[in-house]
Amino acid sequence: MDGVRVTAGGLGLKGPRGYAFRGVDLDAEAGELIALTGPSGSGRTSLLLTLTGRMRPTEGVAAIDGLELPRRMHRVRGLASVANVAGVTDLEPALTVGEHLREQALLLRRFTGTPRALPRPRAERARETRERVDAALAAVGLDPDALPKGARTAVRDLERPQELRLSLALALLTRPRLLGVDDVDLKLSAGERADLWALLGALARSGVTVLAVCRDAPADIRALSTARPDTTTHPDTPDHPKGTAPDAHAQPRRA
Repeated sequence: MDGVRVTAGGLGLKGPRGYAFRGVDLDAEAGELIALTGPSGSGRTSLLLTLTGRMRPTEGVAAIDGLELPRRMHRVRGLASVANVAGVTDLEPALTVGEHLREQALLLRRFTGTPRALPRPRAERARETRERVDAALAAVGLDPDALPKGARTAVRDLERPQELRLSLALALLTRPRLLGVDDVDLKLSAGERADLWALLGALARSGVTVLAVCRDAPADIRALSTARPDTTTHPDTPDHPKGTAPDAHAQPRRA
């Protein structure tokens, strides 16, 4: 998998209540892991969604693999997947791990299939889907057979690290070149956070460019803070403010 270069200069997003983020400068190489840090409400999620083509910036410049934002947002969305973003990639608690994987695979086939692929035998298409699912699960270190009820384990019965890994696996099914992950340190112990950062580092080394939202990043991870003094924020403002909602069709996932 080949990652993408991500660049931004003076990038900002302003909503009805003020700036979600402003003055962002970034130059990330392909296959790099970048932490987007800052306190809750500082625009971290909005920045993540903007750089993955899900939200439209209001000022500044940005390019993903040379594709300019916002002019080429649609193309950028085809290169990027997001995981663990509230309101965008929510997992359904009542559905099982297997059901989420099957649903995502079906949506993937619907949205990314080509007319040339349709005549292929069903068994061949099924085998390709299984291989893609197995590769995604292996990449995130999630073994359904090790879960309490195997693939029939409901999401509500997963532990927090398992839920995160499932969300990552679903995002990886699209074989993205850019992966955005929100709230990577939320409700995790110190050891669980260390394991997750190690996993994200491994994904980056495999070639995927990774943007990870967190409050604080490990010392060895390059970080970009959204907590800037020239950004107008409000204590009760969510990371993607009213009037700047992400595109509900950003990737083939349950919204």
